[in-house]
Amino acid sequence: MNYQWAAATHRGRVRANNEDSYSPDASGRGPGPVLVMVADGMGGAVGGEVASKTAVENAVVGDGVPAERAERANQAVFERTMTDPGLAGMGTTLTIVEFGADGIARVAHVGDTRAYIWHDGEIKQITDDHTLIAEHLAAGRISQNDAASHPQRSVLTRVLGIGPDLEIDSMEIKVAPDDRFLICSDGLTNMVGDELIADVLAAGTPEEVAWTLIEQANRAGGHDNITVVVVDVEP
Repeated sequence: MNYQWAAATHRGRVRANNEDSYSPDASGRGPGPVLVMVADGMGGAVGGEVASKTAVENAVVGDGVPAERAERANQAVFERTMTDPGLAGMGTTLTIVEFGADGIARVAHVGDTRAYIWHDGEIKQITDDHTLIAEHLAAGRISQNDAASHPQRSVLTRVLGIGPDLEIDSMEIKVAPDDRFLICSDGLTNMVGDELIADVLAAGTPEEVAWTLIEQANRAGGHDNITVVVVDVEP
C-alpha cells in the first residue's frame, strides 16, 4: 500500500507561541509503514511546548505499535515534570496513526487531538475526545448546541504526563484506495465544523488541503494553535 502525506502548523491569530508538535515535518510519498502524529501541549509559559515536543520526540523513535509509542511518550513527559519543578503540571494530547504496508491504519489516542477518515465523500471522526464535554454529551446531560459554547468545553479528562500510567485508546482500521485521513489539533476543530472540513478534504493535494484548513481556522478567528497532517491512501 502506498501513501502520500503533508503537514502544516500555525500559531493562530491569538496565541504568542505554538504549543503543538507533529511528525513528519515534511511532505512525502511512499509505501508503508508511515508514522504520523500530532500533540497539543498544555502547561503555560514553555510547559506546553516542552510537553508536546517531548512526546513526539519519544514516540517517533524505536519500535512498537502506536500504543507502545504513546506509553513511551507519556513516561518521558512525566519524568520531565519530575526532574524540572518549573514544568510541573504540564501535559499533552497525542494522536498517532501508523499506516502499514498491509493496508491497516493502527491508531493510538489520548486527549482531544482528533483523527478523521474521509471515505466515499463522507467524513467520520475515528477518535473519541477525552474531554468533560464529551462525557456530558455521551451521558445526554447537554445538547450538541450547548456543547459549542459551554465554559468547560476545553477541559481534558485524559492527557500524557500527569502520571506514570495512562489509559490509551487504540484501534485498527482497514484502509482503501482514495481514503484520506486527517489528524489535527483542536485549534482546527474548535474553529471549523466537520461539514466545512469535509468540503476541504474533497479536493486538492494533501499539502493544499493542509494549508487550506489552516487558512479556514484562522479566517474563523484562529483562537488557538492549528496543526494538521493529511494522509492519502493511493490507488
